[in-house]
Amino acid sequence: MFDLFKKTESGVRRSKETWFSKIASIFSRDSFGDEGWHELEELLVSADVGVETTDKLLASVRQRVRSEKLSESPQIRNALKEEMIRLLSLAAPRSSPPTTSSHFDPARSEGEGPDPTLKERDGQSPRVMLVVGVNGSGKTTSIAKLAHALTSDGQRVILAAGDTFRAAAIDQLRHWGAKVGAEVIAHQPGGDPGAVAYDAVKAGYSRHAQAVIIDTAGRLHTKFNLMQELKKVKRVVAKHDPSAPHRVLLVLDATTGQNGLTQARHFTEAVEVTDIFLAKLDGTARGGIVFAVCDQLKIPISYIGTGEKLEDMAPFDAEVFVNAIL
Repeated sequence: MFDLFKKTESGVRRSKETWFSKIASIFSRDSFGDEGWHELEELLVSADVGVETTDKLLASVRQRVRSEKLSESPQIRNALKEEMIRLLSLAAPRSSPPTTSSHFDPARSEGEGPDPTLKERDGQSPRVMLVVGVNGSGKTTSIAKLAHALTSDGQRVILAAGDTFRAAAIDQLRHWGAKVGAEVIAHQPGGDPGAVAYDAVKAGYSRHAQAVIIDTAGRLHTKFNLMQELKKVKRVVAKHDPSAPHRVLLVLDATTGQNGLTQARHFTEAVEVTDIFLAKLDGTARGGIVFAVCDQLKIPISYIGTGEKLEDMAPFDAEVFVNAIL
């Protein structure tokens, strides 16, 4: 628990110091009246929680204040924390990631043992993760962090350089693969991304890898072309393994704020995103976007980026996150 809290706290430090410390200070006053509610609303919106999500959150807290006859500031603060945790937890169909171990497995569903989608598959079959997101979101670095977590746990990982539209993307993935000890399957720049993904899954089976992580392009000439290409990659992967990909992970840049919600909706419509890696959380003072993502998209956040190093990521835990920011 301590390691997870420490990583999460480091990731939200700027948000805590800029906005959420001000929120916490409201509850240090002797009384909490109309002025306190108005100030709390403004601070939440300023922290990028969003107007709609802020309204929903405060409506829940106000209801509890009335029904439970809460009058003291510490009581209202606790109600706010509990409603924040509840809001974040509603987006998670799976249990929260484990918090008592220093190891976690990015390629499987967290908190419930093996991924339920893999129960009927033999132990030699790789788990396939399709990673999507716009260029510049931190997608390739996030893939490297995921691969590092797995290889550090003794697992064999294969990376697929599916962003064939940029030669630099292939070179970057090769660099990270060598650094974390993961094999990289790549074709020539301009090649067919689906063929790369297919070859990677095939290699995962033949080489008894535990995980195959597929990088994808984040920018084509039009949004329509990008989404069609991603759909094709997903179909091709399923030709070798009908149950794959077992997870579709969307990497969102936390520093883009509310714009990230629009991105997420487009990707979800195209490839049915299962969960989110919120990258660069340490780089924004508006960490309230976490609440907006969970509330507006109803897609669980599984991981957060907490820094630039390979080790700087953490499984997302709603209670740990709220305790860290408040």
